[in-house]
Amino acid sequence: MAMTPEAKVKKVVVKHLKAIGAYYFYPVTGGYGGSGVPDIVGCFEGRFFGFECKAGKNTPTPLQEKNLKDIDAQRGIAIVVNEENMNEVEAILRGYWYKRTFRWNKDPKQLEFDFEITKR
Repeated sequence: MAMTPEAKVKKVVVKHLKAIGAYYFYPVTGGYGGSGVPDIVGCFEGRFFGFECKAGKNTPTPLQEKNLKDIDAQRGIAIVVNEENMNEVEAILRGYWYKRTFRWNKDPKQLEFDFEITKR
């Protein structure tokens, strides 16, 4: 049985995730899970990610787009992965490509404190 173009994208993404030791899984949404959840979700170096895999010029459905925006709003990595960027998974997760491309531009290793520091 031939692999679909989207399945080929997923296969390449998983190859890269395995190579860097990321935790990931394919959510099963049939009956018990939420619809529109990204194809691959996981965590790498303390950062949650959701990858919606598409082939060619296909785009996310409105519900998939909403889920990606919700992940992004919580400062997770929410990306549509296709043939153009499927080999950039490591760079996306490490922040190089992500910081260059998207509006959120904070270093994931930089801590933020919500209190004033007073001098002695």
